[in-house]
Amino acid sequence: MDLLFRNARLVDTPGLVDVAVADGVITAVTASAPASADDALRGAPADGEVVDCAGRVVVPGLVEAHLHVDKALLDRERPNPDGTLAGAISVTGELKRGFTHETVRDRARAVLDQAVTNGTTLVRAHPDVDPIVGLIGVDVLLGLRDEYRDVLDLQVVAFPQEGIRKAPGTLGLLREALRNGADVIGGCTYNELTLADCHAHVETVLDLAEEFGVPADMHADFADDTSDPRYALAGYVADAVVARGMQGRVALGHVTSVASLPAAERAALFARLAAADVAVVPLPATDLHLGGRRDDADVRRGVVPVRELWAAGVTAAYSSNNVRNAFTPFGNADMLDIGLLLAQVGHLSGPDDLARVLAMATTGAARVVGVGDRYGIRVGADADLVVLSTTDPTGVLLDRPDRAFVVKRGRIVARTVRTITLSRNTPTKELSNA
Repeated sequence: MDLLFRNARLVDTPGLVDVAVADGVITAVTASAPASADDALRGAPADGEVVDCAGRVVVPGLVEAHLHVDKALLDRERPNPDGTLAGAISVTGELKRGFTHETVRDRARAVLDQAVTNGTTLVRAHPDVDPIVGLIGVDVLLGLRDEYRDVLDLQVVAFPQEGIRKAPGTLGLLREALRNGADVIGGCTYNELTLADCHAHVETVLDLAEEFGVPADMHADFADDTSDPRYALAGYVADAVVARGMQGRVALGHVTSVASLPAAERAALFARLAAADVAVVPLPATDLHLGGRRDDADVRRGVVPVRELWAAGVTAAYSSNNVRNAFTPFGNADMLDIGLLLAQVGHLSGPDDLARVLAMATTGAARVVGVGDRYGIRVGADADLVVLSTTDPTGVLLDRPDRAFVVKRGRIVARTVRTITLSRNTPTKELSNA
């Protein structure tokens, strides 16, 4: 045994438990023995470390299912002039012309370091692949995947931000990225000139997924409504997935335009997505910031209705998407911050709702990125854990407590220690009545 977490409080288990870890894997989850029991009874590791959680909440490592680390921290160079999606793509396209391996690597490292200290143990990163930037982002992320392997799992998505047909040369770059080791093929389904080209974009992405044996993760329907059919493709994707027998291998990010549909149409679409086992990843910080920019009254929230995804049985996660750039000028790569935001804008509240939102950053996200079979706090799972500085499972999102310990495959990779001193001048009369 390498590591033992005593007196841990799990969000879905009554009482306290001890979690034993050896060789990077959870080997036992047992009810905590009384504090008076000797070390032999309580299973103390002979040479490893013992962490007394003292009733603090322990969750599986958080999963960022959708993060653009190659474009992070660009807001200090040039912000979005009008706050729209088109403005963000334009500004970023100009900035990409100056990207180098070194600048992308420096910014990506800064955000990945934040993510780790905030309890994230897996990131699915979406570096741009296009004739502007070439394979710089993919090359850097493939290198960082190896550099960070002991503290963070990094999945690399080859993402055609500028379109495929719209940006000649992109298809060849996508193939090269996948041959070089990219883990996932991405898509930007709406960034083509015609609906027919959008359909071709989807089919090309799925063709590549089948050819290279990788999952697909596409941006889709990122608009306030479905008035432009290029932003109403989720149903098309679901049908294509079923036709190809690719259920469980495709995820869609954003999907904001669906919020404008009547309830019956939303329900029908979500049923199709559930039947196709197509996952949906709302990205609330970006979706809120860029959405509703043309509304001068009744400004829309622009976030997919999460409760309806749950009701339909759609696999769902949430993620930060961007950190301090033209798409999202906020953020610290903190999944608990984003979870609270999603709850606030999604009319989600109370212990049950908040527990389900938190699960979107853990078990739900693990399913989205394809690691659910080795994930969780259970015997045989990878020992990816976070000890939170709270004893209240219902307050995890409300309080966003410090991540006291972050554990990757059985090794503590980050520790946070905070000391707060509160000095109050309490009147003598109150003290005497105490």
